[in-house]
Amino acid sequence: MLVIKNVSCPFFTEIHYMKTLILVRHAKSSWDSFDIQDFDRPLNDRGKKDAPDMAERLKEKGLKIDALVSSPARRAKKTAKVFAEGLKKEKDDIVFIDRLYGADVPTLGDVVSKLEDKADVVALFAHNPGLTEYANTLTGVRIDNMPTCALFAVQAPVNKWSQFANAEKSFLFFDYPKNPLGHLD
Repeated sequence: MLVIKNVSCPFFTEIHYMKTLILVRHAKSSWDSFDIQDFDRPLNDRGKKDAPDMAERLKEKGLKIDALVSSPARRAKKTAKVFAEGLKKEKDDIVFIDRLYGADVPTLGDVVSKLEDKADVVALFAHNPGLTEYANTLTGVRIDNMPTCALFAVQAPVNKWSQFANAEKSFLFFDYPKNPLGHLD
């Protein structure tokens, strides 16, 4: 995202580049069958309801999502696909990265540092506990837990994702399905 800001001289404009990262925990998954491997767990009914609702709430924030990056686990993949549909993005454009399944803080940071620089606003779909722990490293805002289908967004004044980790970031928002303030107009 390019932000142009006028300063005191009317002929001089200060240019700021921005990268925005939206962390998304997968929607609620089913534990109905213990015969299914963790990687293959589908969304449950609540997850199927929450994912489109949270995609709509993200859309209402007015951010133009340039890229969706996801863990390939079934529940994260389905959440990303529902968000893609709600955000009017092509499902085929979602990038699946194996390392995001069960990713810890260093892995999440490494994945973010290697995102395509042409994408200024990225939604990244992954899992706890790594996602909550990573969110807590980004700004001074601390959360106890990213509930299922939660959104945590930050922004940094950089033009390359490789600069994101060391940049001072600004907290934008934290939202989740049971957030009592989530549906305010």
